[in-house]
Amino acid sequence: MAKRVTMQDIADELNISKNSVSQALTGKPGVSDATRKQVYKTADKLGYNYVPKGSQANDAESAVSGNIGLIASEFAFSMKSFFGEIYLTVEEEAQKQTKNLLLQSINKKSEESLSLPSFLKDRSVDGVLILSHLNNDYIQEVINTGVPTVLVDHHHPNIEADAILTNNRFGAYRAAQHLLELGHKNIGYVGNVDFSPSYQERLEGFLLALKDYNVPVNEEFLFKDAREEDDVINRFIEQLPKQPTAWFCVNDGLGYLVNSGLKQLGIHVPDDVSICSFDNGQLSQLSTPRITSMDIDLKLFGRTAVNRLIWRMANKDEPCQEILLPAKLVPGESTSKAVSTAPSKVAD
Repeated sequence: MAKRVTMQDIADELNISKNSVSQALTGKPGVSDATRKQVYKTADKLGYNYVPKGSQANDAESAVSGNIGLIASEFAFSMKSFFGEIYLTVEEEAQKQTKNLLLQSINKKSEESLSLPSFLKDRSVDGVLILSHLNNDYIQEVINTGVPTVLVDHHHPNIEADAILTNNRFGAYRAAQHLLELGHKNIGYVGNVDFSPSYQERLEGFLLALKDYNVPVNEEFLFKDAREEDDVINRFIEQLPKQPTAWFCVNDGLGYLVNSGLKQLGIHVPDDVSICSFDNGQLSQLSTPRITSMDIDLKLFGRTAVNRLIWRMANKDEPCQEILLPAKLVPGESTSKAVSTAPSKVAD
């Protein structure tokens, strides 16, 4: 099977950046006419498929379908309590804006083979929202079609697109600040920083709060590759030689598991230890006690994403921006003033 030609192949052939190739093929400013012609010539030589910037492209761009697309991984679509609410608001806002919403779930095979939805291949949408994270090459492939694109709850330094994001650093800072002002100085962190940029940013906000309050970081308390599995969380808690007096968890699922794991060890929340999580979703609300959590306005996410996409469709050459939405602390019963001594495991 012949190797698939990519923009990077064209860039390597001409000794220019991949971004310059993208700008040339999509008709964006930033490259000279001579470079643009060289890119077209090399793309034709190597057999790269693209829509030439000419009468066909201009006709496609001038036509308005009234459709916008939304794509997401199968995993994101399965997270009904979080991304589901964003999607429903996107659908509602699209209707208000007299737009038809077309959906496409992206499975792993399509993601790895960079297989785009048919509505992008035939340019039957005027813009597209990418909900949560797909791999960078896939997102770039979407952007390379020239269809205006807005990312929702995801971003990366190498991706040039508008992004609608939670202010994760400030939100995590506020969560840690809440625990610090209750007198906690031994605070654990639980999250997988490799799973999502959001979780890395929440770690950074957490650490910034500790720094501002002159509280030293205890590396033993940082669980930075935590999987959302009860046995994984329980083992981490149990192996600690000394227990934190509080935990900050990057999402409610981990907060729920930490709460359950502490109970199994006979450590009581909030009498012995406090927990604060992020998202203020069903799991934080169903936990006993209810977990203090940072609330994300998911409806605002959806409305902002649609409005930004419609703006982008009318302003294709304007600089890309990241729009940060606030998170608000919602106190539960899982946080209280620090006890004078750290909790210890109850003897079997």
